[in-house]
Amino acid sequence: MSGSIKLCSLNEVEDGNSGGFFAETDGKMNSYIVVRKGASAFVYLNSCPHIGTPLDFAPGRFLNPDKSMILCSTHGALFRIEDGYCVSGPCAEQSLSEVAIDILDGIIYLA
Repeated sequence: MSGSIKLCSLNEVEDGNSGGFFAETDGKMNSYIVVRKGASAFVYLNSCPHIGTPLDFAPGRFLNPDKSMILCSTHGALFRIEDGYCVSGPCAEQSLSEVAIDILDGIIYLA
């Protein structure tokens, strides 16, 4: 895991919910979306493919009311949690930028 960057602890995100985290990569601070599903997590750059704005409608809050999709706060686009694919909105058929991760001992690392 040499060179891996710690993003957060899995326990910092409630199961079935989302969180927002920052980490520096390649000399630049980036914002990340983390959606936890049990012992797994899905991580994306916090940037809408439509115009590049952050998706969260409140800090760390990215999911629609029934927590089944990622919701863009700017134009209401909906993205599947499992692959970041946009199913509705101005960026339909585009996807969020998925981030490769490793989970080791309950810690999420950027791969």
